[in-house]
This record gives sequence, C-alpha cells and structure tokens, in this order.
Amino acid sequence: MVLTKRTLLAAGLAVVSTRSMAQAWPSKPIRMIVPLAPGATADIVARVFAEELGKSLGQTIVVDNKTGAGGTIATAELARAPADGYTMGLVSQGTMVFNIGLYKTPGYDPLKDLAMVAVTGGVSNVLIVSPDNPARTVADLLAQARAKPGELTYSSGGVGTSHHMSGVLLELRTGVKLQHVPYRATPAGIQAVANGEVAMGLFNTPTVIGLIRGGKLKALAVTSESRSTLLPDAPTMIEAGVKEYVVNTWMGFAVPAGVPEPVVTRLNAEINRIGQLPQVREKMMGQGIEMLPPGSPAAAQKLVRDDLALWLPIIKASGASAD
Repeated sequence: MVLTKRTLLAAGLAVVSTRSMAQAWPSKPIRMIVPLAPGATADIVARVFAEELGKSLGQTIVVDNKTGAGGTIATAELARAPADGYTMGLVSQGTMVFNIGLYKTPGYDPLKDLAMVAVTGGVSNVLIVSPDNPARTVADLLAQARAKPGELTYSSGGVGTSHHMSGVLLELRTGVKLQHVPYRATPAGIQAVANGEVAMGLFNTPTVIGLIRGGKLKALAVTSESRSTLLPDAPTMIEAGVKEYVVNTWMGFAVPAGVPEPVVTRLNAEINRIGQLPQVREKMMGQGIEMLPPGSPAAAQKLVRDDLALWLPIIKASGASAD
C-alpha cells in the first residue's frame, strides 16, 4: 500500500482533530442514562458519581432515567447516541450480559455498540427464607427441593434479574428442580418470601438486610466469593456446599462505541478516583455495594466478554426468556 501525501495529511488531521476534541472536552453538560427508576440502588450509584464527576469535569452531569424492558430501552438508547463524549450510561451485568441471552432482539451488541469505561462495584445476593421455614442451612433447603422436584418455589423481581439468574445457577450447580415465580417488582418478590407465598428467594443483600436484621427473613447464605461485611455470620454458597457458585452483580459505566480514546481514558481516571473517595465509599457501603479496585477500560471490557462466555450457555440451558 502506497501512502500518498494526501493520505498522510488526512491521517495527521484526524489525529489533531481527536486531540483537539479531547482537550476541549467537555464544553457542555453530559447526559448520563440510567436504566432504572429514581431511588433504585443503581440510580443512587449513578447520582453519587454524577455529582462528583460534575465537580471534577466542571460540567453538569444530567441523570436521565429510562426504565422498561429490563434496561434494554436505556442501553439501546445509549448505544445509538453520538460518539462525542456527551452521553454516558450506567450499565450492569444485567444490561450487558443477562439481557443478551434473555431477549431475542435487545437492540444493541454490548461488545460492538458500546465501550466500557470502568466497573465500579458489585452487589452480592443472599439466599433467604421465611422465619417459619424449618430450613436452617442450604443443605436443608436443597433437601426440601429434592423431596418435591419442581415444586419448591423461588421469587424474583422479574425475568432476567440477578435474582432469577441466581436461582437458575442454583439449579444447574445442584441438580435440583425449582419453580421460578417472577414478580413485577423486587419489593413484592421479597415480601412473598417473608409471607411464605414462595419458599425462597435470592435477592440483593442491601434490599433485604433490614428485614433480616428485623427477624422477618432468615439468611442461609450469600452468593459472593467471600462473606459479606453486612452479614458476617452467613456462609457463602461455596462454604455451604454448593461448588462453583458465585454471583456478584457488578455495575459500571459505558459510552457509545467510537468515543475518542482520550475521552474514555479521562472518564476512566475520574471514575476510578471518585470510587476511592472516602465519602463515596461510605455512601456505596450504605447501599450494600462493595467497591472494586480501580481498573482500565480494557479490563472492564474483558469482564463483559468473560461474563458473556459464562452466562449465555447457562441462560440457554435454563430456557429462560424475557420475550
């Protein structure tokens, strides 16, 4: 291939243009799309980071809540946004991984249409039962399931949530047959466990910690690799005898594919810095979110690829679908 002066000049201008854009960025407010309603855990995370990010960048970060279809509406809108650095979004294991296996047409390809900026934190789930349930351990609960194959019920906040996928993984790792009962919202699914309408549930730790401490729910195990600081007496699922069982629902930030690398690098550095601020870590811990060590955009993108490789076969084997 022969490089002409015109080609070299065009390439040089492109580099200069990208650098100039990055140096001038941001020159106006940045929109942050959030796939959940105001007040949800993810929304709280987004607003904490938006406030601090606005301070460091010198521009307002406008949080835009877009709900519906398990987060596919918001994430698809993020993927379609101009790649100019003025639209970013909160993403999670649910929107970047689970939805790809649950929806025939989610409206975006997480690896082609989006670029990860950073992963900030993770939330583990906790296996809960009613205080009236005689099960005291995970082994007790599995014995109940084996005694009545396909009859033991577990609730969730909807098809495709981490609560649902946690139940699917439990079936695959133990060989038990459970019956999934999806509710329209997480609180209703949790209340169903407390009332004994369903036998069990696997919900985000921060959403049930109050009921557990109040004696209205009983915690049998947590789904994280190590014990939760919120529930130090609850064993992990692995400690409880379920091999290779770990579910940590991560969340982070992404931009449309094609955003200039200097902008992505700047956002990554700022988000990593913000995630280490004592006041931010305190707020996140208050939501039950364990902050993760700072990482590069490449590491965040690798997490998405690895999770897709892990979970898509599991979702397919389960037959779960959100359509």
